[in-house]
Amino acid sequence: MAQSLKAIWAQIMKRRFLKTGLPFIVLVAGGSFFLKEFTGIRYQFRQGMKMSKEEAEKLGIKFVSLEEVVKEMEQMDVDNWENIRGPRPWEDSKSMQNEQRESLKKKNLVDNR
Repeated sequence: MAQSLKAIWAQIMKRRFLKTGLPFIVLVAGGSFFLKEFTGIRYQFRQGMKMSKEEAEKLGIKFVSLEEVVKEMEQMDVDNWENIRGPRPWEDSKSMQNEQRESLKKKNLVDNR
């Protein structure tokens, strides 16, 4: 009996999937379940406050719906815009932006005449 079990075990150990693939799959699946439980602890002991919509509005927090955002996007003029490049690392951002704004104002004044 022992000899037949050793022979069966030897046949099993010859298969590459059972030696490497199966332990890998068990490790990945087991790790996934372990991490799920481990990260769940973070949410159980969180010190954050839950508040209702009315309490948030009392504190000045405004909830925005998706429809309101879509209406704002529809009202925006996306066809007429000017490309203003950002400053290079060696340039001062404030002075560069002021120069670009002034040049745009001059350009608009010339175009309006």
